[in-house]
Amino acid sequence: MSATTTASRGQDGDVEPDGRHGRRLAFPDGFVWGAATAAYQIEGAAAEHGRGPSIWDGFSRVPGKVADGHTGDVACDHYHRYEEDVRLMAGLGLAAYRFSVAWPRVCPTGSGPVNARGLDFYDRLVDELLAHGIVPYPTLYHWDLPQALEDAGGWTSRDVAYRFADYAAAVHDRLGDRIRTWTTLNEPWVAAFLGYCSGVHAPGREDPAAAFRAAHHLLLGHGLAASALRTAGAAEIALTLNLAPVIGTDDAVAAVTRVDGLLNRQFLDPALRGHYPRDVLEIAERHGGLGHIRDGDLEIIHQPLELLGINYYNPSFVSAAPGEPANPAFPGSEGIRFDPPAGPTTAMDWPIDPAGLESLLLRLSRDYPEVGLLVTENGAAFDDVVRDGRVADAERVGYLDAHLRAAHAAISAGADLRGYLVWSLLDNFEWAYGYHKRFGIVYVDFATQRRIPKESALWYREVISRNGLSYGSQGDE
Repeated sequence: MSATTTASRGQDGDVEPDGRHGRRLAFPDGFVWGAATAAYQIEGAAAEHGRGPSIWDGFSRVPGKVADGHTGDVACDHYHRYEEDVRLMAGLGLAAYRFSVAWPRVCPTGSGPVNARGLDFYDRLVDELLAHGIVPYPTLYHWDLPQALEDAGGWTSRDVAYRFADYAAAVHDRLGDRIRTWTTLNEPWVAAFLGYCSGVHAPGREDPAAAFRAAHHLLLGHGLAASALRTAGAAEIALTLNLAPVIGTDDAVAAVTRVDGLLNRQFLDPALRGHYPRDVLEIAERHGGLGHIRDGDLEIIHQPLELLGINYYNPSFVSAAPGEPANPAFPGSEGIRFDPPAGPTTAMDWPIDPAGLESLLLRLSRDYPEVGLLVTENGAAFDDVVRDGRVADAERVGYLDAHLRAAHAAISAGADLRGYLVWSLLDNFEWAYGYHKRFGIVYVDFATQRRIPKESALWYREVISRNGLSYGSQGDE
């Protein structure tokens, strides 16, 4: 599952000699190198071959919800250009590709008959990846809920969790003979709290009680789908969470604990320990009660997992601020201020803090040692420009280099990190930002669909080829 390297490979994050590059920080044998994307952000073909509408198709058409009224109707046209994109991946030496399956392409109304033509696309994609020596890592839910299910209540409805398990089983029935690792959900915190509480993501609701119900039903859907996949013969099950260290001053210990509960432990503890944190339940009880949590739910949610996917971008910085209203995405955060970054930031105004990745990986390995770790997203948006046919994105190279060094340090200190998937392979539809933010290591000219590997892609190819980083700084490579 790992890329072939041209330099000797180390164990457990060793520093090793490398004939071409001097000493290097070697990643462990079998370390998985890859890239990640999501269906609505790249596929396009929004109404082709029986695909039904998703909540993002509807949300992106609500005036003011997405920058300049952009939609994912065409996106990167990956649906028609997947062969070209797989050749790009192979040229970069990727060993793994994480993509998401579009639920409305497989089940146009979310339930009922399976759309065979929708599954045909993923059949072709998986075969193309394997033909190029790239291991497919499908994610079954990356936020594109079929609109028909949202009309019936969305993730606030318990029934949707069961429909998700049916859909997961249908995808496995077609692809399971070629897929080893299955991820159920991507970032349920975002789906629940940005989608149902702050309203900045689809479906655009603003109801804290709905957000807590959605979060629980997403986790229930994860557990039901994981069980269905395991019964069908899946070898490895994963859950991907957006996780972040919460950092505060000495007088903000209570604020740190509360935000950590809402952002991190609300999902980690049910999935990996079989219970909700008491402080999170107390907040949820004040926002609509706990009637949506039924006897036996936690046993369903607490499924054995081989991998925990980690999407890391930046820490959250908080301070105590009596009288401060709750952050719209964090019901129960009254009296807490979410502080702006003090140092360098990306084009998203997100702080650049690679040390946060190291501390997060070490915390997870300490607190949840039963599950292996995989960085399923890490990357940055910058204001990339094509000049003379090239994209010189030195800032992104520096960002990735620093975060991989942090990952290497965590491995050296004992973290069970098994791979790294950069976000993202391609510039794409960046949700509410439309096409204005570029995360890709490959530049996409959206007018012509021309792909141009950026300097970061070429740098990443070299990292993969030697399974490590130069021992000095990024500038010495």
